[in-house]
Amino acid sequence: MSVSKLDPIDRNILAELQADGRMTNVELARRVGISAPPCLRRVRTLEENGLIRGYHADVNARALGFEVQVFAMVGLHSQAEVDLSAFEDLCRSWPLVRECHMLNGEIDFILKCVAPDLSTFQTFLTENLTSAENVASVKTSLVIRGAKDEPGVPFDVFEARAQDET
Repeated sequence: MSVSKLDPIDRNILAELQADGRMTNVELARRVGISAPPCLRRVRTLEENGLIRGYHADVNARALGFEVQVFAMVGLHSQAEVDLSAFEDLCRSWPLVRECHMLNGEIDFILKCVAPDLSTFQTFLTENLTSAENVASVKTSLVIRGAKDEPGVPFDVFEARAQDET
């Protein structure tokens, strides 16, 4: 399903579920102004088409004892597709790496890492990340505090674009 084929109800369903993925189908249907059975069909279609990838709890890492958050900027020796894919596979295997994004520019990848303490992160850095095959350089920045952490997409911007296209 292409984004252009989403009607206002589908966009509203996505916005509501992004804000609160735990609500019942009945509550969701009420909020978007349709009855429960077609609402459930629409949600299933959005899931099947990959527009809803899953549901999860927003867990407070610091409250659970993960006091350290670090962004690691990684440069590779080779940017051949096989080497990029191998690095991505490696990142998926490391529990401390919570996000991995390939970038355009001087840095090949940026990793968001969480650890319970600096010592645990340092061990990961020296024993895993910097010693990994094809890794040429790693620069790290320790997060002091976060000012914003919004998941998903800004539906108000999306809705404005959809209005402009009609």
